[in-house]
Formats: sequence, C-alpha cells, structure tokens
Amino acid sequence: MSAFMVSQLLIAIAIIFDLASFQFKQKRHIVACLAVSGLLISTHFALLAQWTAAGLMLVAAVRYFVTIFSHSKRLMLFFLAMSTLVTTLTFGGLLSLISFAGSAMQTVAAFCQSDQRLRQLMIIGTSLWLINNILVGSPTAVLMEMLFIGSNLVGYYRYYGTSLKLDIAD
Repeated sequence: MSAFMVSQLLIAIAIIFDLASFQFKQKRHIVACLAVSGLLISTHFALLAQWTAAGLMLVAAVRYFVTIFSHSKRLMLFFLAMSTLVTTLTFGGLLSLISFAGSAMQTVAAFCQSDQRLRQLMIIGTSLWLINNILVGSPTAVLMEMLFIGSNLVGYYRYYGTSLKLDIAD
C-alpha cells in the first residue's frame, strides 16, 4: 500500500474521532477525541511530506490532551509559541502560513473554558485547515474537515439552538 493510501486510511479513522468529538457536551470529552485525531492527522501529513502541518498537528494533539487538565493562558501562549517555532523551522510557503493560522485559531479555541466558544472558534480554525487540505490534495482530509465542521454545527445547534453568535470576549 502506498504512503498516500495509508495517509488516507489514517484520516478515515480520524474522521470517526472528529465526528464523535462535538457530539459530547463536556469539553474534556471533546478534546480527548481531538487529541487522538490529532495524532492520526499528524502521521497523515508526515506521510505526505507536509512537515509544517505534521508538526502543528503533533503539537495540537499534545495541546488537546493538556487542556483536559488546564485552561491556563500561559499554557496557551506556550502552545502558540511552539506552533510558531514549528512553522518557522519547517516553513514551506503559503501552506505553512495557512496551517499555522488554522492551528493558532484552534489553540485559542482549545483553551476556552466554554464549550460554546470552543465550538465557534473551531469552525474558523477548521475552515483554514479545509483550505490547507484542498491545496495539499488530500481528498479524505478535505472530507474530514467538511464533516468536522458539519458535526460541530450539529452539536452547536443541539446545545445552543440556531444562534451562532461570535462574541469577542471569552
């Protein structure tokens, strides 16, 4: 089996964790699923030689796990700094910038204490990853991001109704 096919299989497994994540109400269950998914997605990007995205998703997996236990803004700044370092060391142009922007948005989201705010910011971050995955040419990853956004919106609607109001303050 080619590296590309293995990468697509890993994304298919990650999809299961992503879809499950936003159907939970408790934030710790959401981010636990996202941590597992992040490890799978990181490996997917490594198989495609997308080193910035692979590194950022590895940082994201650790970040999601940490946020089960802490919402410290200092930790958030640490993970933003780690993402900046990974992007700098692996910089490959536009894709690096897009994946960094998506990762940074999701970092801020992960440290929100409110699951509602987490869901709102994740929609933005995931939209950036969707663009990245379209440009990378990974069809299963594109499907994953679209399903992730859809699952997030379904979960959001289930818990908060139709209003998707984005407040600046958390």
